[in-house]
Amino acid sequence: MKEKEIQDELTSIRSLMERSSKFLSLSGLSGILAGIYALIGAGAAYNLLNYDIPDFWYNGKYSFVGNLEIIALLSIAIAVLVASLVTGFILSYRKAKLKGQPIWSAASRALLFNMAVPLITGGLLLLILIFRGYYGIICPLSLVFYGLSLVNAGNFTFGEVRYLGILEILLGLIAACLPGYGLLFWAIGFGVLHIIYGSVMYFKYDR
Repeated sequence: MKEKEIQDELTSIRSLMERSSKFLSLSGLSGILAGIYALIGAGAAYNLLNYDIPDFWYNGKYSFVGNLEIIALLSIAIAVLVASLVTGFILSYRKAKLKGQPIWSAASRALLFNMAVPLITGGLLLLILIFRGYYGIICPLSLVFYGLSLVNAGNFTFGEVRYLGILEILLGLIAACLPGYGLLFWAIGFGVLHIIYGSVMYFKYDR
């Protein structure tokens, strides 16, 4: 009996240490909604570009896209990003409040920092490539850098985030080997995978 009490005490200490070192208020529903936003954005981009040929953007530097289309595509991507971030913050804040956990803590700061470094680096690199006309590699690189940010963030939150990151990286590498299908892989990575991930997280942690 005494040994069981000791084991229970160790389990409680371990759980307390995990809660203090990891941000556990991520909302699975926000992942689902982010995936839906991404699919809507991909659909808007598809209609904008009249995506009839599989070799669109295939040759890397030169493409059939004009400046107006690039501005429109960037606007769609920014809208998807902002909607996902706002939704994620609101739902995570609500979850943290319900569980009596702080939304701003050492764990959440570490999570944001480790996500931000590869995301900002990748974002700046993508902007440089866009201004230089290398459009064909944008979708694959966005998936790879996003995956790297998730792998980093997985050390400070649920382990499932790390697995999502690995899948995003693999998808980005495959997309780089199949030029012309960037929009399709972007929709799968940011849309379908997010919906699957969010569903798993929702039924595992949010209910």
